[in-house]
Amino acid sequence: MATLLVRGIDEALVQRLRERAAAHGRSAEAEHREILAQALSATRRRSFAEILASMPDVGEDSDFERLDPSSGAVHVFD
Repeated sequence: MATLLVRGIDEALVQRLRERAAAHGRSAEAEHREILAQALSATRRRSFAEILASMPDVGEDSDFERLDPSSGAVHVFD
């Protein structure tokens, strides 16, 4: 198992880590490991297919067609 050494941590932050560890009944080192595990386990990247599948069905394809600029249509974003 690897070792991680973190330097230059603000003393107030270290104190909060110790307090949080005590509240959870574990050492500051164990608390640190738990915080890192929770923070980094939720960062799984979704595939493009997953992102597309999660998009809501908000209309028909024709609702999103480009307007012909010569048709005199109002340009909302100009």
